[in-house]
Amino acid sequence: MSRMTILTEAELRAIVTIDLDAVACVESAFRALAILPVAMPPILRLDIPEHRGEVDVKTAYVPGIDGFAIKISPGFFDNPKLGLPSVNGMMVLLSAKTGLVEALLLDNGYLTDVRTAAAGAVAAKHLSRPESSVAAIFGAGVQAGLQLEALMLVRPIAEARIWARDAVKAKMTAAALREKLGIAVRAEPDAAEAVAGADIIVTTTPSTEPLIKAGFVSAGQHITAMGSDAEHKNEIAPAILRMADLYVADSARQTRRLGELHHAIAAGVMAGDADVTELGQIIAGAKHGRRSASDITIADLTGTGVQDTAIATLARDRARAANSGTIFES
Repeated sequence: MSRMTILTEAELRAIVTIDLDAVACVESAFRALAILPVAMPPILRLDIPEHRGEVDVKTAYVPGIDGFAIKISPGFFDNPKLGLPSVNGMMVLLSAKTGLVEALLLDNGYLTDVRTAAAGAVAAKHLSRPESSVAAIFGAGVQAGLQLEALMLVRPIAEARIWARDAVKAKMTAAALREKLGIAVRAEPDAAEAVAGADIIVTTTPSTEPLIKAGFVSAGQHITAMGSDAEHKNEIAPAILRMADLYVADSARQTRRLGELHHAIAAGVMAGDADVTELGQIIAGAKHGRRSASDITIADLTGTGVQDTAIATLARDRARAANSGTIFES
């Protein structure tokens, strides 16, 4: 007989939040990717173009973690017109020892949101200037707000600007974040103005053409690009990757195929075989991060299976401690 815990989105929201534990759990997943024989197959992606839909399946086995997650993550970007969220999905956590299903996490994409925000915080912690206080966030969806919230755990953010194609949504998001986070947040309709004077720039959109142009970026800034998780997505002008003092990937294999690096290689501004620093190598102390206050740094985060396994096991452990969820025996 096997026992499986079923956890709903509401139950998961009650036990897993954007906190320093979530950041630490994702940070150690990145470190593992750099120093352990992690098994992480390429992302499986299914495209459904007539409904602007895509489905990603991610997984990873990390030695030392007793479970591994398989995540199904659909994104259907016309859904808001139907009054539905654009992302949903679930994670299945299996025992790394027996392969039996331990937990079914019906999170509708919530755990992905948390681990993605935590990854942004990890990148900022290791790459931005420690005194960074001004953030520019591109996008006005759920992830935009979560990125700002996570940034505040690792940097003394006191001011933020929100840029989005939809100016009304940008204003609403800015107002909500002012209320929630208690810092100065304003909508900025001009992309160049949003970036000007910002210490940290985070892009969280499904854009297919660069939002951050080469002329926008100045010395000392850090950019975290979160949106390019498919070949056709592109938020950062390829020239910026060449002018940066340090380019960092979550997974070089992935960013060469579908991240901002992929576009820079296609544009001929980066070599396809260029040596790429990975975030985990910086965390593990194997490669250097920012070397000076004037460096321009870029983190190209495409989302990795190790992050999903890390957050899924954190959720399972928290559920056990809280006696949360429904036990299903078969």
